[in-house]
Amino acid sequence: MTSMSRARVARRIAAGAAYGGGGIGLAGAAAVGLLLAEVRLARRRVGNGPSGRVPDAQGLYGGTPQAGGQPLRLMMLGDSTAAGQGVHRAGQTPGALLASGLAALAERPVELRSVALPGARSDDLDRQVALALADQSRVPDICVIMIGANDVTHRMPPTRSVRHLSAAVRRLRTAGAEVVVGTCPDLGTIEPVWQPLRWLARRASRQLAAAQTIGVVEQGGRTVSLGDLLGPEFAANPRELFGPDNYHPSAEGYATAAMAVLPTVCAALGLWPAEEERPDAARREGFLPVARAAAAAASEAGTEVAAALPAGPRGPWALLKRRRRRRVPETEPEPTAQPS
Repeated sequence: MTSMSRARVARRIAAGAAYGGGGIGLAGAAAVGLLLAEVRLARRRVGNGPSGRVPDAQGLYGGTPQAGGQPLRLMMLGDSTAAGQGVHRAGQTPGALLASGLAALAERPVELRSVALPGARSDDLDRQVALALADQSRVPDICVIMIGANDVTHRMPPTRSVRHLSAAVRRLRTAGAEVVVGTCPDLGTIEPVWQPLRWLARRASRQLAAAQTIGVVEQGGRTVSLGDLLGPEFAANPRELFGPDNYHPSAEGYATAAMAVLPTVCAALGLWPAEEERPDAARREGFLPVARAAAAAASEAGTEVAAALPAGPRGPWALLKRRRRRRVPETEPEPTAQPS
C-alpha cells in the first residue's frame, strides 16, 4: 500500500469517527477474524507471565515540592502498556520513567497518577477521563494515553475506536491538560503470531495508528508512533525487549518507549529547546496535510505529529517531527512520596 493510499484509508476512518460512520474495517473483516483467533491463541500460549500484577508507580518524583515549586501533574491513561504490566518494580513502568525524566528536564518535581487499566479498549477512556478530571483542583498538566492494541484484537470498529479516543482528548484539552498519545503498537511483533497473520496484524495496527493520529491532532493533542518503534527493535531483540509473557514489553522495552515519548511530553509543556521546535529538513521534518503526516508517522519509530496550520483545501495541516531522544535516568526511578 502506498503512502497516499494509507493516508486515504486513515482519513476515511477518521471521517467515519467524526461523522458517525462505522462500516470501515481494518485490513478486512475476515482477515481480522483470523488475526483475532491467532492472537487469542497466542495469549493463551504465553499466558500472563509469572504475575498479572501491575506495580503501583504513583507518587512524587524529583524531590519535594519545596525543592522546585509546585509539582507538574502527569496522568497515565490507557491499557496495560500505559499501566506497565509485565515488569515487577514500579520504577520500570513507563509512567515512572516519564515522571523521572520529566522531573530531571523540568528541574521540578512531578506528581504521577494513573488510571490506566490492563485490557482496556478505547471505550474505557470515558471512564478513565472522568477519574482523571474528578478533582478540578488537580487537573493534570500533561496526560499520556497509550491505547489501541485491544481494539484491534477485539475487533472494535476503527471508527468507533477513534471516536472514543478523540472524545477523550477533547475533554482533557478543554479542561486545560496537554495530551500526548502513544498510538497503537505493532501487533505483528507478538512472537507466537506467524505469517501471514503477522503481516495482517502489522497492517491493521498501522491503519488504526494513522487514524488515531488524525483524530488526536484535530482535537489539539500530539501523537508519537509506537508501532514501528516496537517493531524492528522488538523483532531484532525479542528476548531483551519482551517480558516473560512474550506479549508485554520488558523493562528495557518500556524504557525504549519512554525515550520516544519523553521529548514530545516536554515539547507539549514548552520545555524543549526552542531551536528544536523548527522543522529540520535534514531529519525529513516538515508541514504536511494531517492525513499524510499520520500515514508517515505510523510507519516510522518515534515520529511525532502535532497540529500546525489552519485547514486548507486539503484539510488540516500538521508538523511531523523526528525528535532526538533523551535518555531516561540510568538509575531506576522510584517515587519519593505518595501523592496526598
